Amino acid sequence: MITVRPAEIQDIPDINAIYNDAIRNTVATFDTEPRSLEWTKNWLLGHDENHPVLVTEEEGTVIAWASLSRWSDRSAYDGTAELSVYVREDKRGTGFGRELMQEIIAAGKKAGLHSLISRISGGNDVSFHLHRTFGFEEIGILREVGFKFDQWINVHLYQLLFTD
Repeated sequence: MITVRPAEIQDIPDINAIYNDAIRNTVATFDTEPRSLEWTKNWLLGHDENHPVLVTEEEGTVIAWASLSRWSDRSAYDGTAELSVYVREDKRGTGFGRELMQEIIAAGKKAGLHSLISRISGGNDVSFHLHRTFGFEEIGILREVGFKFDQWINVHLYQLLFTD
């Protein structure tokens, strides 16, 4: 059985494993050193009802997670959040990311946010397509701002405005 639900403390090891795999093997994050369980716990506890973390669970195991994180600590940005989605390597391309993204966008709208922003590494055509599917528009490119795996990487900014 597959469920999407708010993340809980007991999900930290699975969330951490998914993220650390992305650190080690992808340019989806520009972190370069794996994160500890304590770091992931503090990260999770730093989210609130306006900035949720959701997980997709399959048979008791978290296989994907999504978050809305503060875009900035300056209060004028309170209506804007950064969207992140990570799917366990063996479950990518199976539709779990799409379902989870739909749920996290709905959570942002329900929280009264005005704008969601995603930073997507260059070459991630799947993520570009997924974001456009949900109405995100590309608003800019930060050229060669990250260096990982011996290459400079562009970051594409995508934004969704809640207009109603």
